Amino acid sequence: MATPAAHGTPDVPLLVVRGESAFEADPDLARLGIGVTARGRDRRTTLDDLTRRNTEVLELVRSYGEAVTDVSTGAVSLTPELTEHGRGERVRSHRGRVHITAELTDFTALGELTTRLADLGLTQIDGPWWELRPDSPAHREVRQRAVRDAVRRAHEYAEALGTSVAALVELADLGTESMAGRPRSGFGRRAMRMSAAATEDAPPEPLDLEPQRIRLRAEVKAQFTMVPPHL
Repeated sequence: MATPAAHGTPDVPLLVVRGESAFEADPDLARLGIGVTARGRDRRTTLDDLTRRNTEVLELVRSYGEAVTDVSTGAVSLTPELTEHGRGERVRSHRGRVHITAELTDFTALGELTTRLADLGLTQIDGPWWELRPDSPAHREVRQRAVRDAVRRAHEYAEALGTSVAALVELADLGTESMAGRPRSGFGRRAMRMSAAATEDAPPEPLDLEPQRIRLRAEVKAQFTMVPPHL
């Protein structure tokens, strides 16, 4: 059998098509950013406070067991704050901060954990960011739909020429996209308001978080040979 030329020949016509697919899927993972802060005049006291608050947050997050799939510590800082006036450099206070990231698959637990974290002093919440796991079946589904779309288009073009598709020559993945959902409102500002308003005797009600669907998109390029049409 003759090998088809790069651009096809009258005896072996080449048909090049694109296949596309796009749909939305429910997320199966939520990522939460947690900022723990401490401030004080003495550097050692500030560090001790930061360590205590960081431990408190980690213990709270880990108390949710299997609902939390991963917890990790990011940037840590301890910065002196200088006086704005006067001669020379004088340390007025110290500011410490630790950033923690938690991943959860149980969205009911996510709402409760978010509320309890926001109720802690000098703790800021950012997120959640809704995501799909790398092994989510949705990724495979969007790619397969793109391939089926390419095959359908190839048959439609061949049919319009009064002929049929003979064989697949090449299939190229042009890429997939997963647009993760971002929260509609910032938890940072909300967390500060909740922390100031809550009381020890009346813990705040858990937040009812509605997961934002993830939009997936895939595109492929396919080359087919056709049975020579009679034009």
